[in-house]
Amino acid sequence: MFGPLYTAGEMRAAEQGHDVDAMMERAGRAVADALLRRYPDARRIAAVCGKGANGGDGRIALRVLAEAGRETSEDIAGADVVIDALFGTGFHGAPRDDAATLIDRINAAPAPVVAVDLPSGVDASTGEIAGAVVDAAVTVTMHAPKVGLAVAPGRFHAGDVEIADIGIDAGETTHRLVTEEILELVPRKRAGDTKYSAGSVLVVGGSPGMSGAVCLAAEAAFRADAGYVAVATHKETLPLVEARVLEAVKAPLGDVDRLAERASAVAVGPGLGRGEEERALVRRLLRELEVPMVVDADALFGLEPDEWPAPRVLTPHAGELGRLLDRDDVDAHRLEAIRAAAERFGCLVLLKGADTLVAAPGEGVLVSASGTPALATAGSGDVLTGVVAAFLSKGVDPRLAAAAAAYAHGRAAELGPERGLIASDLVEALPDVLL
Repeated sequence: MFGPLYTAGEMRAAEQGHDVDAMMERAGRAVADALLRRYPDARRIAAVCGKGANGGDGRIALRVLAEAGRETSEDIAGADVVIDALFGTGFHGAPRDDAATLIDRINAAPAPVVAVDLPSGVDASTGEIAGAVVDAAVTVTMHAPKVGLAVAPGRFHAGDVEIADIGIDAGETTHRLVTEEILELVPRKRAGDTKYSAGSVLVVGGSPGMSGAVCLAAEAAFRADAGYVAVATHKETLPLVEARVLEAVKAPLGDVDRLAERASAVAVGPGLGRGEEERALVRRLLRELEVPMVVDADALFGLEPDEWPAPRVLTPHAGELGRLLDRDDVDAHRLEAIRAAAERFGCLVLLKGADTLVAAPGEGVLVSASGTPALATAGSGDVLTGVVAAFLSKGVDPRLAAAAAAYAHGRAAELGPERGLIASDLVEALPDVLL
């Protein structure tokens, strides 16, 4: 279900007791092999090498490339490909002025960049960037992916990531990468199931002008294989929801308690509205309902920590998380911010983005890297809300349900069009994801 994501400290521990020279030889050869495979017509290769082991990897790569008949140099002028071997996993903070100048030169060169282990300037343990950073086309990382290659903003500078075996045994890591196998945890409908035992979801939302949000969440819950979905919405919106979501039971917000009686999971917030009545409803439902709840969109507005009787999954984007934490730097510190939110609210938090992060108090972060840039479209978050609710309704552990939903959501985007994808396309692709 999960792959490792190493921090700098975890890599140092993994390397203990191994022959350093042998590891460097394997690393340098892996970089050279990747470069020759990806850029077979490149004749002149340059490397910018630091003083540490990363620089040693780069110099070994140059030696191997020279043996393969390529012209090699540590001067990037006129190079067909540039190897970035300036900083390794031990780097953190901002590069000093001289190193920043080298990074600027690398980025200015009219040649693709192959980074050794991770792009120089990226913090391996967090993905944070504090100054100049290399924009790589390819990153050849040693042993296993690093956190900084999976978590933004670092991931946006890594390009294609290749993993090189340097002879280290696998080890446990605090943070983990979600893999496709997690979808095997989601129960399929079995002989003898009823529509209720297969998962019963209540979606609460849909103010006038925002009916699409609650419809998308409800449709996504159905397509994520929930057996029964009900919608509680504003009475003005009810006719629109009636017409769009044929299979769901619908009722006005005043009947939410009646609908909740049959629910094994609840999603609250999509298009709900932010008035005092809506906020009071959210607070009451969170305090009273003894089933897992997904808290999204408008339900996050003004949310405060409280004593809740059952699991709660908050699903903010970066702006919403910033408001919850009263900070404006979430995108720069995604890993730290989501862990802070999980501790503050005492519940599960799913931070949406190109890398979707899932954090629970006292646990490492799960990172889902599935998806494409096409997910940057209105309504995609509502679809994710419906999928999380469906998986919760089937009894999946909340942390795993959120991670599985994030993976399924991204995979649905991968099955859709590269351009022009709309949220409804994600809904339609979900059954193929869950085969």
